[in-house]
This record gives sequence, structure tokens and C-alpha cells, in this order.
Amino acid sequence: MRSKTPAYPYIVWMAIFIIIPVILVFYYAFTKTESGGMVFTLENFARAFEPIYLGVMWRSIRLAFFCTVICLVLGYPVAYIVAQRKTGTRDIILFLIIVPMWMNFLLRTYAWLTILEQNGIINSVLASAGLPKLNLLYNEGAVILGMVYNFLPFMILPIHTILKKTDLSLVEAAQDLGANGINVFLRVVFPLSVPGVISGITMVFMPAVTAFIISNLLGGKQVVLIGNLIEDQFLNVYNWHFGSALSVILMIIIVITIGIFSVAERDEGGAVL
Repeated sequence: MRSKTPAYPYIVWMAIFIIIPVILVFYYAFTKTESGGMVFTLENFARAFEPIYLGVMWRSIRLAFFCTVICLVLGYPVAYIVAQRKTGTRDIILFLIIVPMWMNFLLRTYAWLTILEQNGIINSVLASAGLPKLNLLYNEGAVILGMVYNFLPFMILPIHTILKKTDLSLVEAAQDLGANGINVFLRVVFPLSVPGVISGITMVFMPAVTAFIISNLLGGKQVVLIGNLIEDQFLNVYNWHFGSALSVILMIIIVITIGIFSVAERDEGGAVL
């Protein structure tokens, strides 16, 4: 029988950095500070469902949804094309896709300020052509652009991994039976790649719905997401109770979303089999 000792460091690490922080978040979410100390309350959650905060939650989900759709529309063709290349060419393309991820996330996002700002690269080109400058920063479009740029590789890579493993004999069999390119893709390639699509959607939607750095830099104070609201409650307002309640709600949204995608992936896997 193998010793369980090697697992203990991981268990300790998980307890310190995952379990205990989550317990503290739930503790603060269901309590408030009074003269007599901490008391149990649901006021934090009641406040979270006020219209102004529901609007912030809806904006976060909506922008994350748009980001995910755009990443899927852009990422699937790229993953499909890369999967069709020879090994050497495929490795070079994947390397170019991954290289930007080696740069600090904050720096990658901050770089877009020099591109989109009033005197940035795009507006400078427009001005030199005699065209009016555009307001490209501090709006939802800039935030979505930043999300797509940062999270697109998380859509490409899992889809590419599945497509690369596709049994080409199935494609050849479909072609031998008279299926054209569109039918082969819709009836063979895409159904087999659905697990990768679901993984990509999960890997993009989760960080997008919780993002706050991107909206801070590219959205300014004009685009407030739930991540910004939580950050503000902890670092500026110092209302850890309300911030924790918002965090719990966000965790519930994420768990429900992951559950939906997991069920969809399991059902799709059963259908394929």
C-alpha cells in the first residue's frame, strides 16, 4: 500500500489558501459588526439584490457572454486551421499564440491604453489621414476588446487539442459517402470537437465574468463590473461583509455555470459514444 504522506503538503496548502479563505468569506457574508460584536444577518445579501447592484451583475454576465461568443467565433477557425497544419508549422503558430501569455497580464492590458487612447496609435493614424478621432477608451467595447485579447488563447488551445486528436478516417468515410466539406464539418468535425468547445467556453467565461483589472484600465469608472465592486468594498470602502456577500453570489454563479457546462459535456460525450 502506498504511503499517503506525499499528499499531506498539498492538503495543508489547500487548507491554508483555499478552504480557510472560503470559510472566512462565508463568515463575513452572513455577519455584520455591531457594538456587541459579530451577529448573524442576511442584510448583506438583501443589499446585493438592490437594482443598482443587480445592474452591475447583469453587465458582468453580459460582457462575459459577448467576450465568450467573440472568442468562439474567432478561436474555432484558428484552432481548426492550426490543427490541419504539419507538426513544425503547427508548433510555430501555437508558440506565437502562447508567447503573449508569458507577459504580465497587467502589462498586456495596459499596452492597449497606448493604442486606444485619444492620442494613441489608432487616433494618430486617423488624424494623419484627416479623419476625426474616435472615442475608443472607457466604454464597454474597450472592455470587451481587452477581454477577448487576453482570453482568446484559452478558447483556441482546448479546441485545437480536441481537433488534433480527431480520427481522420471518420472524415474520409464521410467524404467517401458523398458528403461535401460543409456537411463533413457540421456532421463529423464539429460534433467531435464539442468537448473542446465546452472547455474553451468555460475557460473564457469564468475569468471574464470575474475580471476587474481590464475594466479598471480600459473601462475607467464608466464600466463597473462585479469584480470592481468587490475590489472596492474590500480595499476602499472596507465593508468586508458586503464584499463577501457579493463574492459568495459570484461563486454561486460560477458553480452553476460550471455545472451546466459539465452536464452538457457529459451528455455530448454520451451522444458521441
